[in-house]
Amino acid sequence: MTCVKRRQAILATAASLAAGALAGAERATGRAAQTQQRLALPNNGVVQVAVVVGKGATVIDFAGPWEVFQDAMSQSATMGFELFMVSDRRETLAATAGMQIIPRYAYGDPKMPQPNVIVIGAQGEHTPAKIGWIRAAGAHADVTMSVCTGAFLLAQTGLLDGLRATTHHDYYDKFAAKFPNVTLVRGPRYVENDGGRLCTAGGLASGIELALRVVERYFGEAEAERTAYLMEYTRSSTRPLKPA
Repeated sequence: MTCVKRRQAILATAASLAAGALAGAERATGRAAQTQQRLALPNNGVVQVAVVVGKGATVIDFAGPWEVFQDAMSQSATMGFELFMVSDRRETLAATAGMQIIPRYAYGDPKMPQPNVIVIGAQGEHTPAKIGWIRAAGAHADVTMSVCTGAFLLAQTGLLDGLRATTHHDYYDKFAAKFPNVTLVRGPRYVENDGGRLCTAGGLASGIELALRVVERYFGEAEAERTAYLMEYTRSSTRPLKPA
């Protein structure tokens, strides 16, 4: 190898190492900034999670986060997440591919606890009762998160006005046209607003990523990593899936 070629190789290696160090620093900085958004646990240590469902609900949009929350803190007998579904009626409804589910509560049920976390996946039946409940309950929740085109439902409440949001990549243009008061962000797995109080995830499996982030904010990064490992799920970085 000539001196010129050796010099070029050394410079290329140095540049690669520097780029890697910079990317690592960016990821570390992003993680540090996220860690600052920790959430206080309820007095009894149990985080109430309401999963909003309707006719045609996309299964992975609610099942992905559901699995995350049920697996988190599974080694604890006193702390963790308690999950329930809520819809317009306490009747059997068909999710995608005919899966049948029965919500535990209907909107306005006085027995339903105030949720700490609200999960909104892709679904039909955007009724006034549903929109009104999300708006009212979201005002008192620690986190209101949408998954996939659930962002359309969350945006209909007006809670995202003036904020950033993302959704499934096939619906970017439609979302941007329908909700001009919301700044669409193309590419990331999820977007957090208002100190992480209002969050939107991209399509489908991105809901798992955002749910793990919520676990991290309540119980720490180690618990989020333990939960991901239990699920055999590899967490991505917070960088976009591809350039916006």
